[in-house]
Amino acid sequence: MATGRRRHERNVSGILLLDKPVGCSSNEVLQRVKRLFHARKAGHTGSLDVPASGLLPLCFGEATKMSGFLLDAAKRYHAVFRLGVRTSTGDAKGEVVETRPTAGIDAARVRAALARFRGEIDQVPPMHSAIKRAGTPLYKLAYAGETVEREARKVTVFEFELLSLVDDHAEVEVHCSKGTYVRTLAEDVGAALGCGGSVAALRRLEVGPFSLAAAVTLAALERQAAEGGAESLDALLLPADAALARHPDVQLSEDAAYYLRRGQPVLVARAPRSGLVRLYDGERRFLGVGEVLDDGRIAPRRLLQATHH
Repeated sequence: MATGRRRHERNVSGILLLDKPVGCSSNEVLQRVKRLFHARKAGHTGSLDVPASGLLPLCFGEATKMSGFLLDAAKRYHAVFRLGVRTSTGDAKGEVVETRPTAGIDAARVRAALARFRGEIDQVPPMHSAIKRAGTPLYKLAYAGETVEREARKVTVFEFELLSLVDDHAEVEVHCSKGTYVRTLAEDVGAALGCGGSVAALRRLEVGPFSLAAAVTLAALERQAAEGGAESLDALLLPADAALARHPDVQLSEDAAYYLRRGQPVLVARAPRSGLVRLYDGERRFLGVGEVLDDGRIAPRRLLQATHH
């Protein structure tokens, strides 16, 4: 069985923008999509919780080398906070552990609370998270009834706006750095308001340069695969360099490309002075990602295989 499956697998390369549905894990969705493509290699770019939906970029083949850059990218979310209700997980999946009245909490008070969490903040990751302690994910410890100390981590909340407040449901939009837990923001905002809070609904709108508006649903993928076969799905894939679309591009000479492919930093005229760059050869083929060193040379950070076009 396994051998037969491998025989039908294809070398697929590119990035798919998927609109993950509510009710399944990111890995479950990844495996379903991987089977639809008959893809040999695939990975996602940062989990969305089971109750959450929205943008989940999936990387195939050589494009999996770009997944780390998307994991590190800023994210934008639309969320509904339920004020006055705390749950065991910080979202709708958990059991209600406390309810408190929300009388007197108006939009002005909520906006003032949100403002306290803009900028760089210290955030303690939730117990129900994939962060590992001695090799074990925290959520496994949490389900076993254990609670352990977690160190606060610095995250950045670029934007945090109230869209509406209806009864005890605050609709918000948040643009934040990697590693930010919206569930924790809901709990912290609820604590600041003195009533507690949790996430009632969460939808991811952006990951780095990618927007949910360009994403395809799982149902649409399944329909297309049924009608046109796995190969028909390839037209939906973005090239690997799309993951770094907001970073400057650098074209290398034949000599520079040769040495860079062998792991050596190279000097490129008129190159950016710092940061990550997209690297291309003289035929505008994407080579991978480089980083500008302090001395101005560009060092390879993540390169695609030389045979990749």
